[in-house]
Amino acid sequence: MKSHSEYLSFNTKNRQEFINITPQVEEALKKSGVKEGLCLVNAMHITSSVFINDDEGGLHRDFSGWLEKLAPYGIDKYQHNLSGEDNGDAHLKRTIMGRGVVVAVTVGKLDFGPWEQIFYGEFDGKRKKRVLIKIIGE
Repeated sequence: MKSHSEYLSFNTKNRQEFINITPQVEEALKKSGVKEGLCLVNAMHITSSVFINDDEGGLHRDFSGWLEKLAPYGIDKYQHNLSGEDNGDAHLKRTIMGRGVVVAVTVGKLDFGPWEQIFYGEFDGKRKKRVLIKIIGE
């Protein structure tokens, strides 16, 4: 069995962003040489997310609006922020959007359904964060 690991680094300009990372994951898969297996992609920080969905701007704006209704930003809104942080909302948003994804690898390609793409979701940006890509298989 082969195993391949890579890390992506992000330092977003905005507090909240969604970034399509499918091309970087496909490149890592190509480098791995794995033809049949699994590809794990996960955020390495508790205020960011990796998820699969459609690459459509309106949908991403819907995600932002929906998340802000569920967990609005605000220093006075969260017990977590009493520790001196201001990112209580980002922890909740990450929980809602998920930590990571696993995608099947079939004939050397990510085995997606129609329109599926992998995204990095940032909820407490403007500082360096990482995403792990781990590919295993034959």
